[in-house]
Amino acid sequence: WDNEKCIHVHQLISEEEKSVPSDKIFVGGFSQGGAVALYAGLTYNKRLGGIVGLSCYLPLHTEYPTAATPQNSSTPLIMCHGKADVVVDFRFGQMSYQKIKEFHSEVEMKSYDNMGHTSCPRELMDVKNFISKHLADSS
Repeated sequence: WDNEKCIHVHQLISEEEKSVPSDKIFVGGFSQGGAVALYAGLTYNKRLGGIVGLSCYLPLHTEYPTAATPQNSSTPLIMCHGKADVVVDFRFGQMSYQKIKEFHSEVEMKSYDNMGHTSCPRELMDVKNFISKHLADSS
């Protein structure tokens, strides 16, 4: 794991905060990018609008819940994963979801039959609905 990626995401969020309140900023990614988004979002020092992890896992899972900041302990978080993923096995996504649920109150997991390490229209609609809902909630 390269913590430089997480530091870079934290810097990007800080830059965005110059024009957007942190509770309207969402971080997300796919695969390794999703892993970075989960880690960076859960460890950021200000409340975010939401966290999106697609076909990914929680890196450094043994550091949790200690690594998580209290500011994002209830930040909405969605994980989406294809059940046919052979690159990041679906079980890793499930285990990560279970781990996050132990210390995070606002996490949900969506799974997609016959979807591999890719995306699908239903997943993208779920992400769109997640972001729309939680942007509206923070207004």
